Amino acid sequence: MSLSDELQKLQQLHQSGALSDEEFAQAKAKLLNQQPGSFSLFSTGGANPATEEEQTRQWGMFLHLSLLAGFVVPMAGLIVPIVIWQLKKTELPGIDEHGKNAVNWLISEVIYLVVCILLSFFIIGLPLLIALLVVGVVFPIMAGVKASNGEVWKYPLAIPFFNVPCRLSP
Repeated sequence: MSLSDELQKLQQLHQSGALSDEEFAQAKAKLLNQQPGSFSLFSTGGANPATEEEQTRQWGMFLHLSLLAGFVVPMAGLIVPIVIWQLKKTELPGIDEHGKNAVNWLISEVIYLVVCILLSFFIIGLPLLIALLVVGVVFPIMAGVKASNGEVWKYPLAIPFFNVPCRLSP
């Protein structure tokens, strides 16, 4: 798209009321000051909030469901969620809350596992181990579904090592 075409499209957006006077002036200045051959003002390469929200939902779901990777590859359920959280939290700020919730659950689950193993000498630990196995599968799935819907879900029974305010995305 040529510079004149982009200016004309910008003018049409301004006349239709899609852009305020200030937004029009800023966009026009940006368009006129950009280097030749650089990205277009109307290209899809910019930081689109809708795309960022969709990516946050998708990576949040991956993060929570990666807790289940330990059932396939030993220790992957502990390592993969932390790696996803650390790699994506700066790019997608919403991932930080999901990561803190998942790691809170991971640490809590390990503590509960140790307690259940100790209690298994007194027989009560065996039913608790089965219950821990069930919630170890169900909770990440529930959190993944909630994340794909744009919600941050705190794991029940998770000890809050990382303080996370629970909020719902609009």
